[in-house]
Amino acid sequence: MNRRLRTAFAVTAVLGAGLLMTACGGGDTSSASADTKPSAAADSDSSAASGEGSSTGTGGEGGDKSGGSSGSDATSKSGAEGGDTAGDKSGYGQSCGTNDISWSVSSETQAGGYYLIKAKAKPGITCVIPAALPVVAFGSDGTAAKPAEQSAGQEITLRDGVTAYAGVNPKTTNEDGGKELDSLIVSVSDSDPDPVSLKVGSFVVDEPIVTSWHTSAADAVPFSS
Repeated sequence: MNRRLRTAFAVTAVLGAGLLMTACGGGDTSSASADTKPSAAADSDSSAASGEGSSTGTGGEGGDKSGGSSGSDATSKSGAEGGDTAGDKSGYGQSCGTNDISWSVSSETQAGGYYLIKAKAKPGITCVIPAALPVVAFGSDGTAAKPAEQSAGQEITLRDGVTAYAGVNPKTTNEDGGKELDSLIVSVSDSDPDPVSLKVGSFVVDEPIVTSWHTSAADAVPFSS
């Protein structure tokens, strides 16, 4: 009887110990599983944060690249335009001053006789004679030649190989009289401070006329009306 009781107690103890061990193992597994879930959630949060950070960074780089490219294009275009504008204007389009021109005059016999004024740009100069009547005066009293044509001519750009011509008839009347002079006083405009005096020999001045500027000498004959 005692042996059986001891045996029963021993079996009961073994079973109890087994159950106790099983219970403890189950608790650990549950705990480990519970611990794993927060870790996964943390990893997920970390991944999400990383993804957001990466997206923002890429957007920033895109903004920087776009801004840099735009700035570069604007600078390049501005520089190019600036360079072209300076090259187009250099040495071109200035109005001729009397001292920009080499002047000469010749005596012609057509139309009863007249003087042909020739204007050439000096070496290295390109300038524009305006579409206005040449200023031609005679003597100290400033007698000025009147227009020989009803309309003004066109502006002429003087450069190497281009000559402008104007014809002057110092006497258009048939009566005797007038004043005797020996030079023409010529300038491009009334406001020009440096008129030139062209010596031509003795001639009589009475109601003089002058043509507009022309690029052909044949068009600069001052026919009186």
